[in-house]
Amino acid sequence: MNNPVSGTVVAITGGTGSFGSTMVRQLLDSDVAAVHVLSRDEAKQDQLRTELADRRLKLFLGDVRDYESVTESMVGVDFVFHAAALKQVPSCEFFPEQAVRTNVDGSRNVIRAAAAAGVRSLVCLSTDKAVYPVNAMGMSKALMEKTAQAWARNHPDGPTTVSITRYGNVMASRGSVIPLFISQLRKGLPLTITDPDMTRFLMSLDESVELVLHAFTNAQPGDLFVRKAPACTIEVLARAVAKVLGQNPEFKVLGTRHGEKQHETLLSREEMVHARDQGDYFRVPLDARSLEYELYFEEGEQRPAQIGDYTSANTTQLDLDGACELISGLPVIQAAQRELAR
Repeated sequence: MNNPVSGTVVAITGGTGSFGSTMVRQLLDSDVAAVHVLSRDEAKQDQLRTELADRRLKLFLGDVRDYESVTESMVGVDFVFHAAALKQVPSCEFFPEQAVRTNVDGSRNVIRAAAAAGVRSLVCLSTDKAVYPVNAMGMSKALMEKTAQAWARNHPDGPTTVSITRYGNVMASRGSVIPLFISQLRKGLPLTITDPDMTRFLMSLDESVELVLHAFTNAQPGDLFVRKAPACTIEVLARAVAKVLGQNPEFKVLGTRHGEKQHETLLSREEMVHARDQGDYFRVPLDARSLEYELYFEEGEQRPAQIGDYTSANTTQLDLDGACELISGLPVIQAAQRELAR
């Protein structure tokens, strides 16, 4: 891995989750000086400690809702990945106040603690659901983004560069649909689909890590980064999982769950107007204008007319063969292939 944080100390909030633990492993495989992991799950921490057995791994038991526990994990840190969050759409619909406490208040604690510790760069992980949010999880993540951008806007000369990465569905991450499909196939159950025509971006865990490293390398205060990604319908994805595992299951349509969208949006039209194309990535710079709106009353802002949102419906669409090729290299798919071949 091309590692822009070589020889440094990196802190990861939510470091025992799918994204966080993948980042921990990649960093420890390189030449970082140390990795600080802050999480509230002592069982997962113990599992991570046992699996990795690396003295550079420093585990901190705490919660981003608790400012003091965050500050302890930031001592001597150069870079921070903020991955801790409540991410499940249905649970946030039933407990929106909990989403606010973790995703908004907790993120503010991380930003404040990172700045107080003199951290060089902080990347906050966000989601497509923050764009035109229709559910509590997306609304809380949108406010997290605004909190990060407001800090960058209000502290332009501060020691810490605060930026944001936004991504869609991360394939095979905890709680995502591919592990569910695999579990259903193992049990001989029908594959459950919410809506066959629903589309989702497809990004691997490794690609999500690369997005964060790209932000560390290229971010200016308040920048938002998105990785370009292909997409497919949920039906195509379900059929692809079944095909690569050599199964021919039945399919059952359940209907849309609480707070789900038909298509994901990674960048709104308003953001696409300002986006800079960086090859595999889009960079949206911070709108650093002041509150002096009178400066814009007469002239306003010129916008091209033909730019639209960047969504899972208008990005590159994968057919069944393309989806099979994309998912076949996933470790969870390869493990299931070995198990089902016995």
